Amino acid sequence: MTDALYMKKALALARKGGGWTSPNPMVGAVIVKGGEIIGEGYHKRYGENHAEIDAINSASLSIEGATFYITLEPCTHHGKTPPCVEKIVDLKPSRVVIGATDPNPVVAGRGIEILKSSGIETKTGVLEEECVRLNEKYFKYITTGIPFITLKYAQTIDGRIASSTGHSKWISSDASLRFAHKLRSHHDGIMVGVGTVLADNPELTVRLVRGRNPTRIVLDSHLKIPIDARILRNQRDSRTIVLYSHRYNESKLLLLEKAGIETIMVPKHDEDRINLNECLIELGKRKISSILVEGGARIITSFIKERLVDKLIAITAPKIMGKGIEAVGDLGIASVDNSIRLDVRRTFRRGMDIIIEATLEK
Repeated sequence: MTDALYMKKALALARKGGGWTSPNPMVGAVIVKGGEIIGEGYHKRYGENHAEIDAINSASLSIEGATFYITLEPCTHHGKTPPCVEKIVDLKPSRVVIGATDPNPVVAGRGIEILKSSGIETKTGVLEEECVRLNEKYFKYITTGIPFITLKYAQTIDGRIASSTGHSKWISSDASLRFAHKLRSHHDGIMVGVGTVLADNPELTVRLVRGRNPTRIVLDSHLKIPIDARILRNQRDSRTIVLYSHRYNESKLLLLEKAGIETIMVPKHDEDRINLNECLIELGKRKISSILVEGGARIITSFIKERLVDKLIAITAPKIMGKGIEAVGDLGIASVDNSIRLDVRRTFRRGMDIIIEATLEK
């Protein structure tokens, strides 16, 4: 097998940690000796062994003289676990192949330099694009302190996320709903506007798949949220943060704080909207590295208009609704030439629905 094929194996292992490793990255490792895989591992959960140690512990033969494949540069600092690079050096592999350099300022090439200075042949950049994309949430957050934003919505084929009466359950298929819950489990936070809370009274937890609950985040400039809203329940299973602006209901604020809900005051962007940039800065300070934005239409439109979206996922059901609530509102675009263009990464199906995953072209 070639370096690329072994790295593909390491990437497949890394993906198994999806939804459990944040704020750490997903990492996979494979150890090869004499043309055979003698050990493999991945980072299973935050606070547990890193991929390299997991692979070392599984090794069936001595690692001396072997080749170590790792999707991300090994760490050099003490965190929840000791530095991986020191353990690798001690075991004397003849070669280490790395997918991507870790952008974390406390690593950022130091692991590679230690390996090279220890006389270990070190190769970098194997399937680098795939390795970086695997941890795009981590890469953005660790370099900017701002959460990675995934904007997701389900719409009819004519672009409606609800009927004219506000009814929206369920536009997408059962398979798409399971996919949406998996997305939730792979993000640190899930965000909606208070309009969605008032209209749908959602719980915003992970129920249809196995996975951890994200932090529930509500944008509510005037604190209109009902104190008995489902999103405020079960704080031990999934905490809730409510962001509000200067014009707020003081008695509601006291009730929320008494109920153990974290509240954050941020400035307004204008007379009607909360400042999204400030919201993301505050959430980043609280170690929320990725957020799934689920709506409603006003929030969807604002995130697109302000170019705050890192990934867009549109689930389109084969249904026509006619008059209803548009997924995306007025963006101030008067000409087709000025449309926001998408770079489509992939399209796939869940049930009868078509799902597009894309980024916004810069």
